Amino acid sequence: MFESIRRARLQREGLSCGKTRRKHQEGDLLDEMRTHPAGTVGAYVLFFIGLGILMRLGTQVEAGLPAVTFLHILYAAAIGFAMVVHERVVLRQEVCDNGVLLLVLGTIFTHLALVVLMLDLSFSQSWGKTLKAIVLPHAFGPVVLSVILGRRIGLFGAIYATLFGVMVCISISAPTYMATSALLGFTGVLLTKRVRRRNRLFMAGLYVGLVAMAYSLLLHEAAGVIMEEKIGRMVGLPLLIGIVTGMAVGGLLPVLESVFGVTTDVSWLELGDLNHPLMRRLSIEAPGTYHHSLVVANLAEAAAENIAASASMCRVCAYFHDIGKLSKPEYFIENMDPSANPHEDLTPRMSALVIIAHVKDGVDLAIKHNLNSRIIDVIEQHHGNSLAWYFYRQALDQKAEVERQVKQAKAKEDDVPQVSEETFRYPGPRPQFKESAIISLADAVESASRTLDKPNASRIETMIKDIVQARMMDGQLDECDLTIAELAKIKASFAKTLLSMMHGRIKYQKAVESKPVHHAPVRDETRPVLLGDEASAASASEKIVEASFSGPAAEAAVKKSRSRKSPPASAA
Repeated sequence: MFESIRRARLQREGLSCGKTRRKHQEGDLLDEMRTHPAGTVGAYVLFFIGLGILMRLGTQVEAGLPAVTFLHILYAAAIGFAMVVHERVVLRQEVCDNGVLLLVLGTIFTHLALVVLMLDLSFSQSWGKTLKAIVLPHAFGPVVLSVILGRRIGLFGAIYATLFGVMVCISISAPTYMATSALLGFTGVLLTKRVRRRNRLFMAGLYVGLVAMAYSLLLHEAAGVIMEEKIGRMVGLPLLIGIVTGMAVGGLLPVLESVFGVTTDVSWLELGDLNHPLMRRLSIEAPGTYHHSLVVANLAEAAAENIAASASMCRVCAYFHDIGKLSKPEYFIENMDPSANPHEDLTPRMSALVIIAHVKDGVDLAIKHNLNSRIIDVIEQHHGNSLAWYFYRQALDQKAEVERQVKQAKAKEDDVPQVSEETFRYPGPRPQFKESAIISLADAVESASRTLDKPNASRIETMIKDIVQARMMDGQLDECDLTIAELAKIKASFAKTLLSMMHGRIKYQKAVESKPVHHAPVRDETRPVLLGDEASAASASEKIVEASFSGPAAEAAVKKSRSRKSPPASAA
């Protein structure tokens, strides 16, 4: 309220435009809920309550099944304790907040609910006991978790969906259920590595269906009931369930991403469309920044591949990391007219403010265009709280010059400017995750590479080493989880990519203009051929043949021997 009154007063005085800059992550309460231990406990409590309901429903799919006893609850509690310990000890980095935990537990619960629903359907259709174990959607939960959160979480889901499924589906033999669920669940995880197109999910479902079909035949044969079941049902139903599972996962992905705020590789590739309005504006209004962003994207993607980070996220976030420069593109050197430097009319402090403001302007544009939250994070973090060194150094030089004039009595003490390092630092925060740190380093390396004179492998590697070392000494990498070994791989990747981009070219000589070729007069057949004529013709023929097999240099030599003028010395 008081902020609104102050802003209105400043607007009346002509000191404010009345607009407020958009801010990223304004919901402090939501952020607190995502990390508070009470949220973690609440997610587990809700899951186990839902599991108890499913266990009760599992006893009602068929008449005569025993009710849930204290012994069943004790078994489920033991498995639940193992799951909690597994998640907290092994998957603490992957399950980073309560939102991700809720997605994992919710997916396992939904998987078990679908199993109970399908089990009830199979009993209503009077299918055999062996077929009932095969036609359950064993791959649903593992595939969903593997595609969204990675294969480690997918295996976690497959393990505990199998163990809890035994407690829910007590109408099916425990060994049969465990073997079938583990086989199909792990197969689904195996087939969902780097899913970048939705048709890969269909193919994964198809292959899971084929495995289920083959396993169904073997299981019916081993159980001695292969003659009691219809062959079409025994083969076709497992294949159909696998295909439907893949299609269902593909359809649910956008909903899950929107609800839980996660982004898969499929969505990252869709977001990497260079026809986005902001990218089109960047290519027209700030072509230098546009090209810089493309090179940074190549550097960051290759480095992310080397350390098993999200390469797709790095590429897309690098595209948009400098969109804030659209506010004043002419103030950045890659878009600047060499004959008109606008910073010549500004003080170093004002120039630094203009340069630093592109971070907040970028966040404002990203929020306005509803960009992914990870992209906004990268825009905020790609400079960290680093120092705008050039203008800071310029301000110190001006201060030293005024102090010298004060000593010479040419200026007053009050004229000495106050230079604070904090004024010339970016607002931050520092990079918080691997992909953001990679883009931050790639941004600095690409900018510095433009200053190299006659770049070679040694100079490029030295430049990269100095930049990374300076960032580490300034504390810009303190809050991300990059290791020293990963930094070494990133530096090697940067050097390899830059060297391939900045390799030299062979300097070709320009083609030499020669006089028009005059056709030799037709030799009179009645005139005898002299010895000198044959020698000249043979010599010219040898030169032409030599030029045709020796390339442009030899051909130019032949032309030079025929021409009276020497060709100008030039290089293409």
